[in-house]
Amino acid sequence: MYKAMRTLINAATVSALITAAIVSSAFAQSSLSNQGGDQAIKEIERYRQALGDGNPAELWEARGEDIWKQKRGPNMVSLEKCDLGLGAGVVKGAYTVLPKFFSDSDKVEDLESRLVTCMVMLQGFTYDQAKKNPFGGPDNKSDMEALVAYISGSSRGMKMNVTGNHPDEKKYYALGRKIFFHRGGPHDFSCASCHGADGQRIRLQALPNLLKQETARSAYTTWPAYRVSQGETRSFQWRLFDCFRQQRFPELEFTSDASIALTMFLAKNANGGVMNTPAIKR
Repeated sequence: MYKAMRTLINAATVSALITAAIVSSAFAQSSLSNQGGDQAIKEIERYRQALGDGNPAELWEARGEDIWKQKRGPNMVSLEKCDLGLGAGVVKGAYTVLPKFFSDSDKVEDLESRLVTCMVMLQGFTYDQAKKNPFGGPDNKSDMEALVAYISGSSRGMKMNVTGNHPDEKKYYALGRKIFFHRGGPHDFSCASCHGADGQRIRLQALPNLLKQETARSAYTTWPAYRVSQGETRSFQWRLFDCFRQQRFPELEFTSDASIALTMFLAKNANGGVMNTPAIKR
């Protein structure tokens, strides 16, 4: 089954890359005809919509559902009794309430860190085993990214509703906001440098203002996403990891307090937004 899934994934990736090449050609023609960046951005959105009906992320969702139900680990049990925030085993809608405080772990957790907790508490994995291989590649697919695709996809069409009422949730929100505005690295960048004002872009890539509710909603609710340029479905933890890399910050540790705090800040800012994940990105 896994080999068949890989074949499907590779076929879908090739198809998506071909489409991307066609659209890139259209962008080039648009630039040559002096139609400008705004027209190119409209073409990018048309391209995403065209690919939406055949999003390869569906393959990650299917594999994630299979992993969710598999009996794994030293305890040979599935994740079907994992409480993601709405009760044991409830997947539908769970992504919309995360991050949140969990009493069994006594900490605030986003989806990935909560899955790590369940793998340890239910399945008997060590923390190192559960956190291994968080981000996949062509020959090394990530179980974590598949699980994230399945669970986030189960909240498609539902509104974000991160309460942030617990004292620890408030602390994480405040810490996430501090991280968002923190400047550092060789370029003296912060998250706000790219995502703290309207109308910014890098080349043809529009940079959403994550401090405004409307754009924060549209941005956050489209992650996780399938990245056409990489042929992979990427989690929100990966998105933050890659942003830190681009800023030349020290590497953001997977499921670290910093990553969860920043997610809390961005997720709560997106409250009311309708989930449309996994989406599709360039």
